[in-house]
Amino acid sequence: MTIHAHALLFDNDGTLVSSLDSVERCWTRWAQEYGITAEEFGRVELHGRTAVEIVADLLPARLVPEAVARVEQLEVEDVPNGGVRLLPGTREFLDALPADRWAVVTSATRRLAEARLGAVGISPKALVTADDVTRGKPDPEPYLLAARQLGVDPAHCVVFEDAPAGLRAGRAAGMTTVALATTHGAQELDADLVVRDLSALSALVTDGGVEIAVHG
Repeated sequence: MTIHAHALLFDNDGTLVSSLDSVERCWTRWAQEYGITAEEFGRVELHGRTAVEIVADLLPARLVPEAVARVEQLEVEDVPNGGVRLLPGTREFLDALPADRWAVVTSATRRLAEARLGAVGISPKALVTADDVTRGKPDPEPYLLAARQLGVDPAHCVVFEDAPAGLRAGRAAGMTTVALATTHGAQELDADLVVRDLSALSALVTDGGVEIAVHG
């Protein structure tokens, strides 16, 4: 299978990098600080959602701003402690792309996203974060904003995601979706193409865009 694109839009955590260990450490500590039980915490979906949405599910509205700032601080401080690592194939795949053909679209805040990306040497020309949108994934707003920043029709964009919420956002934006089975089972991922991670793909830049192909 080959997919043709004018722009490639990547989720970050679980797609380009893994920060699962850091997320677990930081959110567990945060929950303890705010007196949230393991049972309460376990009922909330974390992956692919903004911190504001997660915190709002767990705490009264008056505490949300302070609590969001606290978890962001914990996660940023954890980055130098091995809080992020590149996933297989990320470096090779991104290195094959022109800087103006791809963007990172993440549910993290800009401060946290830049800390994690910087730690592994990824410098996207275009970066859309939770701070840039009013509605996070699964709403299409983040991906539509990235397409506008790159000057590309959404119909000619390909979204790379590991989370169901992000894939729903990509589909709602009218984009082709590629799912990476890094944090969810392949059977949980509804996409035009499902692969294990970026190491399963190659990118060939042409005059008309980028050709994405599956190895083997």
